[in-house]
Amino acid sequence: MIKKGIVKYKKILTIIILLCSIGVILILSQKNEVEATSRYGSRGEEVKQIQTKLKRWGYYNGSVDGIYGTQTVNAVKSFQRKNGLTQDGIVGPATLKALGINSSSGNSSQTSGSNSSDINLLSHLIYGEARGEPYTGQVAVGAVIMNRVRSSSFPNSIAGVIYQRGAFDAVSDGQINMSPDSSAKKAAQDAYNGWDPSYGAIYYFNPSTATNKWIWSRPLTITIGKHRFCK
Repeated sequence: MIKKGIVKYKKILTIIILLCSIGVILILSQKNEVEATSRYGSRGEEVKQIQTKLKRWGYYNGSVDGIYGTQTVNAVKSFQRKNGLTQDGIVGPATLKALGINSSSGNSSQTSGSNSSDINLLSHLIYGEARGEPYTGQVAVGAVIMNRVRSSSFPNSIAGVIYQRGAFDAVSDGQINMSPDSSAKKAAQDAYNGWDPSYGAIYYFNPSTATNKWIWSRPLTITIGKHRFCK
């Protein structure tokens, strides 16, 4: 009888230890998630990076002070809405990725591996198509590429979009092979990270040189410099 009681006690003790272990794991997981998330009331370098990005891209007009206040929350929500993210005003992993911020290292961008190749190719296209244009216009050209990648009507890769037959003059006439300047490189990074001053455009053209009548029928989103951007 006593032996059975001891066995039963050991089983109960094992279950209790197992449940406690699971609880500890869950608490640590939640702790790590919180540490990797900026939200209302947060302070620090990551918040400054978030504010800097949002300010550069026109979502935020406040001070870059590292304090996650109401203005930052509203700016984050606007960015999330524009990029198809959950509009909760919290910068979690998905929003950090869209902003191009690496929470583990504090870097302002992620440009390793294939990402680096994509951004480099994008900068070549931007330089070939939009050098001399306002910086916002250069980013908008890059954003058109990114919008096409996300559209089911175009190839689903940056290289596929850029090298689609007859899509861009810079590819046809070889200007894509020119070395991009620092402005084009920065514009490529910003477009890749989610800034879209074209407002969702998938086409752009120069009204003074366009010969295709069809392009004029596309709904205008914005005009920047010499380019009209449209859907």
